[in-house]
Amino acid sequence: MNFGTRQFFKEKACIYQQGTTGDGFYFIQKGLIKVTTTTAIGKERLLNIAIPGQLLGVQAMDRQPHFTTATAVNDSILYFFSCEHFQKLIKFQPSILNMFIKTVIHKMHILADKIYLDTLLPEQQLSVILLNICYVFKNFEVPLTQQDLTKCTGLTRITIYKVLKQWKEEEIIEIHGKKFLIKKPDELKKLLGKVMI
Repeated sequence: MNFGTRQFFKEKACIYQQGTTGDGFYFIQKGLIKVTTTTAIGKERLLNIAIPGQLLGVQAMDRQPHFTTATAVNDSILYFFSCEHFQKLIKFQPSILNMFIKTVIHKMHILADKIYLDTLLPEQQLSVILLNICYVFKNFEVPLTQQDLTKCTGLTRITIYKVLKQWKEEEIIEIHGKKFLIKKPDELKKLLGKVMI
């Protein structure tokens, strides 16, 4: 963290915007970050929800314009690492480079998956979000509330409530306060298999 600059972002604050030139990346210490892109016809498309422990904005390390916009879903704390500081960091801690490469590969997988996002049903959109977070945490406990999912997806609270209620009845998930436990991840994957082949 000594190589980065600590920054605070209020709910709905823009961290970086599509089209602006990047000069580094962010590490999320606290909060949730919605990553979107705007299509050629001006439609906003949700790509990912970035969570604590993830890197953000790595695609602009070549000092080219960002092709996504990052917005704080709730009050967040991030550390910014400039390109210059990154070079010093990997000399001090070479293993960081491996983490960085894995992050870039993961982001490319997310972008490829989201090509079909506009065609997904609400339950499929939720499946994508929950499975992506499970992938990051390497377990099936998701630290999100129903309100977080509403903010991040743009789906209505009623729609999310109905989907989660159905999944709970089918024992696909359990809801524990501000967390979801994915009991049957394969069932969520089946929902996506119909359109993501």
